[in-house]
Amino acid sequence: MSPRILIVEDEMIVAMEMEAVIEDLGFEPIGIAADTADALSLAEKRPDVALVDLNLRDGPTGPDIGRKLAERGIQVVFVTANPRMVANGIPGALGVVGKPIDDGTIASVISFAIRQRDGEAVMPPPGFLAFGSGNVSAGQIG
Repeated sequence: MSPRILIVEDEMIVAMEMEAVIEDLGFEPIGIAADTADALSLAEKRPDVALVDLNLRDGPTGPDIGRKLAERGIQVVFVTANPRMVANGIPGALGVVGKPIDDGTIASVISFAIRQRDGEAVMPPPGFLAFGSGNVSAGQIG
């Protein structure tokens, strides 16, 4: 079964592009959420990974959404133009990667999240700030 991915992004062009890339990579996008209500509703579909922006239609709610999704056992990766806003970490989330994000980075971030979920000891991909880890410095965020 292909990993299921939730996209939490209010810029529809960006979200639809991410969705197409996720499908092309062989993963299953389960939906696009532009705000807290949509994200929590789509979380009922039990995604494996959530790619979460910080600033959404209902304000800077991404960190809270990410925390709530992580509490449900979903691997959370923040994808944002403002990675320093969460550089100190969000409980339960894996980390953050900066926008713009290319196809290869999307693939490596999802792969990293799935392998982490499965208990593998794996290094974070380049440009990824792993929360609670000294492996990647904030200076490496793209």
